[in-house]
Amino acid sequence: MENTDTICAGDIGVIVGLKITNTGDTLCNEGRQILLENLIFPEPVISIAIEPKRSGEQEKLENALARLSREDPTFKVKTNEETGQIIISGMGELHLDVLTTRLLKEFHMDASVGKPQV
Repeated sequence: MENTDTICAGDIGVIVGLKITNTGDTLCNEGRQILLENLIFPEPVISIAIEPKRSGEQEKLENALARLSREDPTFKVKTNEETGQIIISGMGELHLDVLTTRLLKEFHMDASVGKPQV
């Protein structure tokens, strides 16, 4: 891999540190803006309840989950209004397992998860 200041049509590159982009965004020159058809992502098929293992880390968990959901449009986070539990949803058990592993490795957030529900 080599550093460069430009990426041309047909090139494959990595841009690190973008703060206001989302999966599916098109990056282009301001003078030649391109509007592409939106990507349609499937809805999640499995859900689990999640909570921090250490008390006082609820906000840290919510922030980490929000960041993961911005990166992955097939990952959803919601709070159950009746129970107050955080429910995460994804494309399968492996998908949710990868995301909970990322919580631990990237955010140092150890969490307990419930049984999967389809």
